[in-house]
Amino acid sequence: MADLDVTTVSAADPTTSESSEYVDPDWIVVLPRRKKRKVHPKSCPPEEEEQMPWAPPDTEIDSAKESKLFQNMQTCLKKLENSKFYDLFLNQIQDPEISTCFTRVLGSEPKMNMVIYGIGSIESFEPPKLQLSLAILMKRRFEWIGDIEVFEPVLSATETKVLESLGCSVMSMNEQGRREALKPILFFMPHCEAVLYHNLLETNWDVTKLRNMALFGNSFESYEHHASVVKDYIASPYTKRILNARNFTDKFRIPTGPDDHCKAFHESSWHFFSPDSEEALHSV
Repeated sequence: MADLDVTTVSAADPTTSESSEYVDPDWIVVLPRRKKRKVHPKSCPPEEEEQMPWAPPDTEIDSAKESKLFQNMQTCLKKLENSKFYDLFLNQIQDPEISTCFTRVLGSEPKMNMVIYGIGSIESFEPPKLQLSLAILMKRRFEWIGDIEVFEPVLSATETKVLESLGCSVMSMNEQGRREALKPILFFMPHCEAVLYHNLLETNWDVTKLRNMALFGNSFESYEHHASVVKDYIASPYTKRILNARNFTDKFRIPTGPDDHCKAFHESSWHFFSPDSEEALHSV
């Protein structure tokens, strides 16, 4: 088993912020990314999306914007690293219960790469900057995190260049969230649409592949809560896998603390999958 790098950090009682601004991602459907519309889940059956080559819609890099964005990211990294949220976040990862889950995913491998889907525009919005900063800080902090790959269809050529300057690689293929976990992978997917979680789970609906995954994303519990409180709720085809996966998922809610910028991580959780057998997967 690979050993995790664990260093003691000052602890504090984690708190979870509640916000009425949160929108259940089950009700967000992307048709493409820039055109969002709300639809009833029943009206949108899942389809097998094709993986397609991708490149930024623009081809020229704006040097002035690149320099400004890079400096903004450096400021965001420092802001997050010095926040109460980050202290709580590190303490949670280093808690024996969660560090054991990461060790289980690593198995005999020394590292797990990180795949980031749906981060959003880091030039236009603050939450994507914070979310990307957290991913980069994790890589800097823990030796067992390997390379970071990013895919986001709205990225410009300038944003792509900044991501590469920060040590990330930008995918040239739109995988539609369907990366196979043939080796340990940390999927970093805060506030993604339900269809991406569906695609990821469907592609890896296998005992070995699921055990190779650590997932940072929307709390699966929120989908079950939605189903239990909404009258006449009809589960979306995109949430079926999510709800079924809860039968063998260890979930740990991210403690957001008092920082204002922590809305970027509201309703997020770590998820680790441990199905007992193939029969268990096909019985749900």
